[in-house]
Amino acid sequence: MSAISSQAPFKPGRNLKWTVAAGAAAAIGAWWMSDSAPYPYSQHWLLDLPLPFLTLRRLDGVLEARPGERILEIGPGTGLQSLHVAPQVGSPGQLDIVDIQQPMLDHVMRRAADSGLTNIVPTLADAHRLPFADEAFDAAYLVTTLGEIPDPALTLRELRRVLKPGGRLVVGEFFDRHQVRPAHLIGHASAAGLRVSRRVGPPFAYYARLQPHTATHPTLTEGAPPDSASLLTG
Repeated sequence: MSAISSQAPFKPGRNLKWTVAAGAAAAIGAWWMSDSAPYPYSQHWLLDLPLPFLTLRRLDGVLEARPGERILEIGPGTGLQSLHVAPQVGSPGQLDIVDIQQPMLDHVMRRAADSGLTNIVPTLADAHRLPFADEAFDAAYLVTTLGEIPDPALTLRELRRVLKPGGRLVVGEFFDRHQVRPAHLIGHASAAGLRVSRRVGPPFAYYARLQPHTATHPTLTEGAPPDSASLLTG
């Protein structure tokens, strides 16, 4: 039997799947090796790659953006989440985006203009010192950003300050060198007067919803209810 006849038959569908998988693995590998904090604008194209489990649909389920709300996003990157959330709050509402890199903000605003969105307001600022009044926002979120900030606990305290009573804070974290692990997030949240009320996704790629801590809702580190262990284990 010849060498040619002994080969497995060519299957276009199977080979295409392997090609796509290899491409995705290469992209993730490049993202991991080039990972730095804050993420440089020169590599902004990597921020458009959707991350497993940190989907927009899952963000919607945890953030629960509503028409007319004012929402804050820290570290918008190229606008993957911004352009999705802004239409949900509508023209009566407003999405404020904060970044320490002006090129990132400019990039998002160009995309917003192209999409006809006029309710996104950019602010160049440090997340450790947010230039907003107390209780200014109905909700806030940051996706794959908290671990890149030098002092996550201080940032969470600032976010709690600018949130209205009962406001919602969503943290999205993906497994990289800067990831804030779920257990560490609970500790940072507790120190900032926040509690983790919900987590969606596995520990390596999760969204967590934080809310102001009250006496009637203990944090997970202070005698949480029996089912709250799922916040740590997924």
